[in-house]
Amino acid sequence: MDKILERLSFYAVTEVDKPLRTMTTLRIGGNAKYVVYPETYVAIDGIFRIIEENQLPFKVIGKGSDLLCSDDEFEGIVICLDRFFNHQYFDGNDLVAEAGCSIISLSTEAMKRGLSGLEFASGIPGTVGGCLFMNAGAYNISMKDVVKEVLVYRDHQLTWLPVSECDFSYRHSIFQTNKNWLILGVRYGLTPKPKEEIEALMDSRRKRRVDSQPLNFPSCGSVFKNPEGHNAWQLIDGIGYRGKQIGGAMVSDKHCNFILNVHKATALEYLTLIEEIQREVKNKYNIDLKMEVEKFNWK
Repeated sequence: MDKILERLSFYAVTEVDKPLRTMTTLRIGGNAKYVVYPETYVAIDGIFRIIEENQLPFKVIGKGSDLLCSDDEFEGIVICLDRFFNHQYFDGNDLVAEAGCSIISLSTEAMKRGLSGLEFASGIPGTVGGCLFMNAGAYNISMKDVVKEVLVYRDHQLTWLPVSECDFSYRHSIFQTNKNWLILGVRYGLTPKPKEEIEALMDSRRKRRVDSQPLNFPSCGSVFKNPEGHNAWQLIDGIGYRGKQIGGAMVSDKHCNFILNVHKATALEYLTLIEEIQREVKNKYNIDLKMEVEKFNWK
């Protein structure tokens, strides 16, 4: 047996040569050599020791909702947290949650308890860890507005990092520049509010999302960040790319900041369309469109 596989299997359920396209909402990506599903903090520490001893690349994912993986093989370890690291605890007005929790499920549970603060996240198809990593947001609210502290694994230690030290800004966090750190949990500070008010707001936003976003094909949500003073979708519409298609990748004709996988798109087709849009927007508006989606395993 492969020695690395044997050691990983001591610590977690381990899969070999698993297609990343089955682990991302975009349904694009080559095979990952190893995928592990740890159940405990001790297991995570053991896995990281194997990573360090063998100098292996690694990637931590939840639901893979904001990833554009290449079609190349990933010769490293993917650590998947959404299978077991999905416990939540309500402590007064605080919500403590592990990194693999669905943010949509958390917002619903908070609503049931009459706690407000996560309504903005009720349509984000990701996990707590991914949302913190990119400081996800909607309706001019983001994670930084409700987070009190983040549980981080770094240098073989668990540390609660206060929100003031997370360097949160628009679609940015300190975790993006410290990729050897692993987000394991969060403490949110929520506010009591009548359940009916919270539910009504979430229902109205759900209807708005269904009406305005393409949900019938695989995607990774908004592809580009909004440049200051502009909406990315309007810039894309302005260059005439609504409905533009390269291979199996297509700009949504419903929301131009969504690029859909309409027919077995390759990673290269998807990225080519992204780069065309960036080039055309730059030529017409002299604006640099920056990707919100994260590229992974590109040479």
